Amino acid sequence: MRSLISVVTLALAASSLVACSGSDEGSGPDPEEAADALAEAFVSGDFSAVGLAADRDEAGVADEYAEVVDGMGDLTPTVAAGDVQEGDEGDSATATLAWMWPVGGEEWSYTTEAEMDLVDDEWQVAWDRTLVEPSLQSGTVLDLTPITGDRGLILGNRGDTIVTDRSVTRFGIDRSQVPKARAGQSALQLAQLLDIDAAAYAKRVEAAGDKAFVEAIVIRKDDVPGAVAQGYAGIKGAVAIADDIPLGPSRDFALPILGTVGDVTAEMIDEHPDRYEVGDQAGLSGLQARYDEQLRGVDGVVVNAVASDGKERELYRVDAQPGRPLEITLDLEAQQAAEAALANVGPASALVAIRPSDGHILAAANGPGTNGYNFATYGQAAPGSTFKTVSSLALLRAGLTPQTVVPCTREVVVDGKPFENYDDYPSGALGDIPLSVAVANSCNTAFIANADKLSDGDLAGAAASLGLGIDHDLGFPAYFGQVPAPESETEAAADMIGQGGILASPMAMATVMASIQSGQTVVPRLVKGVDVSVPAEASPLSRQEVTALRTMLRGVVTSGSGRGLLDVPGGPVIAKTGTAEFERDGKVLLHAWMVAAHDDLAVAVYVDEGASGSGTAGPILEQFLRSRG
Repeated sequence: MRSLISVVTLALAASSLVACSGSDEGSGPDPEEAADALAEAFVSGDFSAVGLAADRDEAGVADEYAEVVDGMGDLTPTVAAGDVQEGDEGDSATATLAWMWPVGGEEWSYTTEAEMDLVDDEWQVAWDRTLVEPSLQSGTVLDLTPITGDRGLILGNRGDTIVTDRSVTRFGIDRSQVPKARAGQSALQLAQLLDIDAAAYAKRVEAAGDKAFVEAIVIRKDDVPGAVAQGYAGIKGAVAIADDIPLGPSRDFALPILGTVGDVTAEMIDEHPDRYEVGDQAGLSGLQARYDEQLRGVDGVVVNAVASDGKERELYRVDAQPGRPLEITLDLEAQQAAEAALANVGPASALVAIRPSDGHILAAANGPGTNGYNFATYGQAAPGSTFKTVSSLALLRAGLTPQTVVPCTREVVVDGKPFENYDDYPSGALGDIPLSVAVANSCNTAFIANADKLSDGDLAGAAASLGLGIDHDLGFPAYFGQVPAPESETEAAADMIGQGGILASPMAMATVMASIQSGQTVVPRLVKGVDVSVPAEASPLSRQEVTALRTMLRGVVTSGSGRGLLDVPGGPVIAKTGTAEFERDGKVLLHAWMVAAHDDLAVAVYVDEGASGSGTAGPILEQFLRSRG
């Protein structure tokens, strides 16, 4: 921090201890006292104690001084009188004033000189604007202008810029350009043109001040409809203001994850008065909010001398400091492909893609039906038969193998509750079948029939080994799912097929497939600066377990419900489909799931309401995988 004032002040303080040249103690009024009074007046704005030359009056000087410093806003200077040199005749003196303005966290320091004359036993100051700043001329004032510190970029997996300042247009009503009686009508017209809530906007416009700009909507420059671009100018008071704000590459790109930036709220100012003030921009949601301190730039400031003709001359500057970039793992192409795959899905939906080799989340997309909710990493739903990936591992650890024969019956009853297979389960896969066939065809009854092979905690332990059910702080909203101890035999049976008390997010199910594909427990990662590690509760996967799981999940593709992925270019695809029953408004509906792994990619697709995993989620996952090939 630059601090010239301390040097100046010490020098002046030292010199003020020296007797004024040419002054005899007791010979008349002390010019030092007059200089001190002038310094105090510059701080308080009250010149009543200052002797002024006959051609100036107290009120006029106070008004002119206020005009000079008005552009400095709320800043108050520190002014100290230092050395006072008297003339040879003792009827004149020159006082040095040390000024300091606290500007942008630094100290703008300089000195001015005040000429004083002894008139009728009073030291009178010759008022001039150079007393305030030595280079000021008549009609010139000081003006302080903030310089906004650029917000830090959000960078993607390959260093691509994901969020940066992009051009937008702010549409609204400028109250200074429309009479008060007409403002509401203009607001209604603009709102209708922009297709926003007309009544609410008109109410805001009518309540605003006479000089206010009341924003209606912000639209990306390239997305402004032609009708809006041509129509707003015909509405009295309607204006379009060009601006740049931090945005992703498209309107909805990872929006629930990345979040938004906007004007700080009253609540934010109340909570952090030392950080925010009215008019500041800050992250309001998502990563933008969580990492706001890192991303926010430090504003700078420039002090100009502004002449009466408007010409500016720079006097002092504190440069703005940009915010620090935030590096995340989202891959620009993968995220765009995921969002394209979900674009036409009506119900809430999500797709998460993880790179098994390092756990990087390459895509975390939410479909339009989520209405801005981050279901991809934070949603909670029963995973249905995709959870048989976990149940299979638990059964392998209980002594079963892919070749172990298990009973796949049409129905199994547990504590009086019947469980069945899905409606179009292939009749040829009923009976005593190998576990691998039960996985490939997703036989519910076979898994439920073997629930008694597991001890307390076995299912949760298998889930933990595959990265599900143990929370981590990953630096972003993430739900890893739950595998609670069952409260009844019926719930234990339902847990085996991913219902009961089992919950997961799409990210958690993608993590399960990533762990199987990599052969070790994967912890997903989105924010590169946040360290992640495998929790101690997760027992390592053995080579035999991994081989068996991959073999059985490959069977889903070669002979089960994942056949649509059989000819995806590249290495072999492993997969699992699933549905989970739930009630809504008195109706029994189905969550549709599909998970898969292909080369160094693990994917989970979720659709809130669907017909089946293979029929609803399958085509979405297939489109995504093929787009990546």
